[in-house]
Amino acid sequence: MIKNINILDLFLPSGTMQFMSRQKKLLPNSHTELYGQCLQFYGQPPLENIALSEFETFAVERLKLLKTVENLGVSYVKLSEQYTKKLDQESKNLNFPYRSGPSEIEKRRKDHISHFILRLAYCQTEDLRRWFIQQEVDLFRYRFSYLSSKQKLEFLHKNNLQYDAISVEEKKALQDKLVNSSYAVSGITVEDQDFYKVPFQDALDLVRTRKVYLKAGYVYIPHQDIVTIILNDFRTRLSKALALTARSLPAVHSDERLQPLLNHLSHAYQIDSLSGKSFPLCMRQLHQALRENHHLRHGGRMQYGLFLKGIGLSLEQALQFWRSEFIRGKVDADKFDKAYAYSIRHMFGKEGKRTDYTPYSCMKVILSNPPSQGDHHGCPFRHSDPELLKQKLQFYKVSPSGISQILELVKGMHYQLACQKYFELTHNVSDITFSLNHPNQYFVESQKVLGGGKDIKREMDTPQRSQENSGRGSAAAREAAANASQHLAEMTEELDSFFQDA
Repeated sequence: MIKNINILDLFLPSGTMQFMSRQKKLLPNSHTELYGQCLQFYGQPPLENIALSEFETFAVERLKLLKTVENLGVSYVKLSEQYTKKLDQESKNLNFPYRSGPSEIEKRRKDHISHFILRLAYCQTEDLRRWFIQQEVDLFRYRFSYLSSKQKLEFLHKNNLQYDAISVEEKKALQDKLVNSSYAVSGITVEDQDFYKVPFQDALDLVRTRKVYLKAGYVYIPHQDIVTIILNDFRTRLSKALALTARSLPAVHSDERLQPLLNHLSHAYQIDSLSGKSFPLCMRQLHQALRENHHLRHGGRMQYGLFLKGIGLSLEQALQFWRSEFIRGKVDADKFDKAYAYSIRHMFGKEGKRTDYTPYSCMKVILSNPPSQGDHHGCPFRHSDPELLKQKLQFYKVSPSGISQILELVKGMHYQLACQKYFELTHNVSDITFSLNHPNQYFVESQKVLGGGKDIKREMDTPQRSQENSGRGSAAAREAAANASQHLAEMTEELDSFFQDA
């Protein structure tokens, strides 16, 4: 198998190879020339061959960086001291550029290549593109804030953004008008920051909201607002580039070296995103525990693994998902293959008696195998201390009145009704027309709500479908659900023996 990959070839639509081969001669071919700037718009794909192992490492580490950007953006004010300090540290740990300097060339190379690799993984759907663009824009904003005034001007000119900072003399002459016209600008801040002279048509939003001084067809934009214009430009360019990248996907998907890796990279995001939007609380807490601890004990692996299988994760994707998470903890790849891979294949009916196991129902989760200390499986409404459950619901931004309603149902031992109320509160719906009796049913109904009522196609098991369709509150429906739950319990009983903790 070929071990090297030509990255540029991955971004060429069919019929353009001969043209691009001529263009390569006109493009920069030295690292010093290509990565001389601290920051770039990623307009030109990398030209070099890289090893498959380096391809994978770069991709995984950039995804870690973007996940850090996302998490910090939720926890801190963007560009605050804590935000930048933590992002500095993560950039340093992952060997990405975080300050300008001559020693950054190799880091910039990694940054350039890894960005284009993730384009391949995240151009596939609108949801993936939206997430990728937002994290890349936030990362760009953080890096732009570190540039000196001279470096900012060099960046603007290199990218054909002819925005010049006005001189100190002109700034003094216009000081009163700049103060009166610019949002959140005082006489003191006029002296301390740069103002840029920009054609008004490039800043229509700022002109429309009267946030800038307009004179003779030009607007005078303070530094914090010129960043907004540059970010919008970057966002537009990246959005168009992702659409073009999608045209290369058929060729990329035919490459057996790349398809599993790119699928895994996108699935890593999709599962994180889905867990916050469409997972029931029991699966959401399992996913969070797995991400934090990089391990789940056997009860958690069974409950969560079968759920993921039920929402459509294939055997190959499941192996990649669990392996990538476990090796981030105390389990190396060899140990994972020996101690855990067999049980996952068995879960999919590829080992042992080759039984195709099905996900746990609510009754199975509530009534069997209660969690002990260090476990994260079970039903949070049944097995969590009320105070801990309250804290968890607060963390997930359930309203105080909603929390009170849920806790009242829990107090009355109406655990599935509590889960149903959680569904209503987190999806902003009321009086839902189904009875929840299965975690995978929760996921399906959630996707219907989020998709505007449209049915979604998932590889679901037969018992689950019967439960989903039967949930109308009648005695017959409850009996069908109970029978399905019993069937699930019988199907998964043998599987327990295959999950042993390392």
